[in-house]
Amino acid sequence: MSSPPDIRLRDAFRQKVGSGRLPPNETRLTPAGLGLSASDLTGLFESQLKSRHMDLLARRLGRVGKGFYSIGSSGHEGNAAFAHILRTDDMAFLHYRSGAFLIERQRKGGHRTPLWDMALSLAASAEEPVSGGRHKVIGDHRLFIPPQTSTIASHLPKAVGAAFSVSLARTRRMEDMVMPNDGVVITSFGDASANHSTAVGAINAAAHAAYRGLPLPLIFLCEDNGIGISVPTPEDWIAANYGKRPGLRYVEGDGRELLGAVRAAQEAERLARRSRKPVFVRLKTVRLMGHAGSDQEAGYRPPQDIAAAEATDPLLRSARTMIEAGVMSAEDILQLDHSLDGQVSRLAEEACLRPKLTSAEAIQAPITPPPAPDKAALTGDDAARAIAMKGEDRTLKTPLHMSRLLSLALADLLAADEKVILFGEDVGKKGGVYGVTTKLQSKFGPARVFDTLLDEQTVLGLAIGSAQNGFLPIPEIQFLAYVHNAEDQIRGEAATLSFFSDGQATNPMVIRVAGLGYQRGFGGHFHNDNAVAVFRDIPGLILCCPSNGADAVRLLRECYRLAKEERRVVVFLEPIALYGAKDLHTEGDGGLCSYYPNPSETHSFGEAGLEGDGEDLAILSYGNGAYLSRKAIKTLEEVHGVACRLIDLRWLKPIPFEDIMQHSRYASHLLVVDECRKSGSPSEEIITGLVERGVRKPIARVTAADSFVPLGPAAYDVLPSEHDIIQTALSLTGRQTRIAAE
Repeated sequence: MSSPPDIRLRDAFRQKVGSGRLPPNETRLTPAGLGLSASDLTGLFESQLKSRHMDLLARRLGRVGKGFYSIGSSGHEGNAAFAHILRTDDMAFLHYRSGAFLIERQRKGGHRTPLWDMALSLAASAEEPVSGGRHKVIGDHRLFIPPQTSTIASHLPKAVGAAFSVSLARTRRMEDMVMPNDGVVITSFGDASANHSTAVGAINAAAHAAYRGLPLPLIFLCEDNGIGISVPTPEDWIAANYGKRPGLRYVEGDGRELLGAVRAAQEAERLARRSRKPVFVRLKTVRLMGHAGSDQEAGYRPPQDIAAAEATDPLLRSARTMIEAGVMSAEDILQLDHSLDGQVSRLAEEACLRPKLTSAEAIQAPITPPPAPDKAALTGDDAARAIAMKGEDRTLKTPLHMSRLLSLALADLLAADEKVILFGEDVGKKGGVYGVTTKLQSKFGPARVFDTLLDEQTVLGLAIGSAQNGFLPIPEIQFLAYVHNAEDQIRGEAATLSFFSDGQATNPMVIRVAGLGYQRGFGGHFHNDNAVAVFRDIPGLILCCPSNGADAVRLLRECYRLAKEERRVVVFLEPIALYGAKDLHTEGDGGLCSYYPNPSETHSFGEAGLEGDGEDLAILSYGNGAYLSRKAIKTLEEVHGVACRLIDLRWLKPIPFEDIMQHSRYASHLLVVDECRKSGSPSEEIITGLVERGVRKPIARVTAADSFVPLGPAAYDVLPSEHDIIQTALSLTGRQTRIAAE
């Protein structure tokens, strides 16, 4: 085995086809029995062979430093059968060994240049039509294959979400969605990936839905090649785990046999489309040429195992099928093989000369996707009438606290846009832990407002998948600390789609997250998490945080518009401690209550709030910090004579520096009040940004300690307080020294 595995595999195929020493087909299936014509067989075999030649090309380009991705599909060519059986408008979320599936679907869809497109992808050319050279992806925007990169199983939750959205649209008789209402969703992954918590959670969510009798037309295609990089999978592990799972239909198929793969695909498609139930397919495959080009398989796999795997090359059995069916002769097959070899080589030479991405600006461009053609549906008159019709007209005449105002705002959005759906843990009948979604399910029905499993990956996966079908999801994450259970669904899936699709595909949504500190009676780290760094380092994501009820309404409307019109992924961070707060300075003053803003009122993206015009001190804050700063400013002005202004940031990603510079221009001192931990907090970026913009006036900050938040009253020892703000402000402005001297 001294020659490279790609050369060895290519030569073995040619020698065995030429000599007729092909492995026997172990199935008794016939093309006629499966309804396959001669042209069907020819097309399938050509797709398999083209996929193999692209893998061989990737290895060759890698050896000479001209190719940049070598995880191939060799041994997995049986997945072409699923592309052949499914319709071209059945959404497919595929893993990285799906080259044959992609090529076969493109053949069915009339795509004329699949090999050229894949060559551009391997060469990372800016002309590559899916990602624009940003990554080698498996995708086709026209044929319902959203681009995927080297995922393990992170695409499975959104496949569940997409399948759920198909059934939801079907139930509500919505005809203007992205996917047809009789569509099926397929997602593929490997046997090792089936052990990942994301896969386990997604499969569990699908089985749970089916167990409850909910329709979910979804095919889980587990391509079992028996090894995950270097770790073997026990022979019957997949069958033992999923073969008798309640709520899950199970199908076995042999992807090494073309006709066996077709039979499995037909059965899975029939079950998913007709019964609208999730189907788990275990498709036996074989991994050839190691995990990737850099993988030295001989270092962990005995030579006899490698030789045994190569002897079960699916293309050898496909060749025998073609010959036995009288569709192609051995000479025809070899001629096609050599023809494709020459064609691929010529394409590679040209692809390597095509332009590459050459600037940060070009690379970053699709992080902010182009606006959608449709505009946000929310209008003042329509929304006002919607609320009035729902019996809220008397409520609108009363000042309300934040959670009630947010509930009205959500009702507005649900009434004005039929594609808005709201879901999460306990948001339905209970109305949320803090009552924000109270009565929304009774008003708009369980198809619009519904509970999910206790699994944040499922919550966010439902959002991503349903957004790709044209819904505008507003998922709720119950507590900020719980985001970390599923942050890759935001970072690696939702926020990356526009980047890896060159702005051609998006999954817009508004993710409501209840969080931050200062809760009383229900505290501790998991309910008082005060860190937002997980959101702030995700390119393209927008992070918004209100500090009072009226702003919360106006900002939520703008977040909806950003998702609807600009196709953005938005996180709306709601300060739990301010949900029910009514008073600002004294008991009964109602300083935090507001009338429900007219539905036409919003706060524009990047617009910071300004309160006061004092020139001694500008305080920059958000959320609970802005609330505490309002209290501190009263003391600073009335007791200490410090003329203040408050800049309420509202937007934490991106930081609204333009408004900060404008609003702080006439203040002689700047104080940043940040309730997040000192390290990794927004205040770090704010102060750095001010200095970079030439601000030379005295600056200080008040932050939380670099600590988790403990339970009970001790929580306030690590969080900023009104006293901390006053003392720091006095020290910064020199008033503390003056008072001491007096």
